[in-house]
Amino acid sequence: MNQQKLLMLTLGLALIGGTAVALTQLPKRQRLGAPGVMTRPLAGSNRLEVLLPEQVPGYDSQWQEPDEVTLNTLPKDTSFGCRLYTAKDPADFWVRMQVVLMGNDRSSLHKPQFCLTGSGWNIDPAASVEISVHMDQPCSYDLPVVKLIATKEAMDNGEKRVARGVYIYWFVADDALSASVTGFQRNWLIAKTLLRTGVLQRWAYVSCFSVCAPGQEDATFERMTKFIAASVPQFQMMPRGPVATASTRP
Repeated sequence: MNQQKLLMLTLGLALIGGTAVALTQLPKRQRLGAPGVMTRPLAGSNRLEVLLPEQVPGYDSQWQEPDEVTLNTLPKDTSFGCRLYTAKDPADFWVRMQVVLMGNDRSSLHKPQFCLTGSGWNIDPAASVEISVHMDQPCSYDLPVVKLIATKEAMDNGEKRVARGVYIYWFVADDALSASVTGFQRNWLIAKTLLRTGVLQRWAYVSCFSVCAPGQEDATFERMTKFIAASVPQFQMMPRGPVATASTRP
């Protein structure tokens, strides 16, 4: 073995050993980061309540408790917030906003696509895109989101009805925003921050869902973006770090 190969082997072994030591020490120095959404403690529980706004201009809202399946399936320190917002005019338009906030266990969060398909919705890949929603508060910025369009068929009084679902989601921590179909960006940010600082970013998964008739998807999405612009500044804090967009993904 020549000297160059020996040097490369030595450096490789040192890198492997150093990585192993770092991973061994991580659990000892790991600490959970602050959430990027407003919360309050729940009495007698290690969960938090995510403080979604009761009042959004033009909407009435109703708090919705997480179902027992969700509570029993996800880690015990997973926190939630969910409200159904019904428009005052027209009264048949509604948006369901939900936040799932992870604790020390990252398995609290999963690909949103699983939720939709598990509920009987068929996602249209061609109509699902990474996009942004412009925000004016607390400052002017573009909120990165993923828009999914899905279809569901159901029988109504003996007739087959086709509904289209518009689903918008993103992830927020106290120092980052992320929205990608694959989820790679968020996982990369978690690993980088954990190795560099020992902080496990506390990500929240925020979603908005509404249903419309076929052909009304664009109008529904436009109305949902206005709802997001009005509601999100009331519970989501601006990240301390740069906003992650498609152009800044690794």
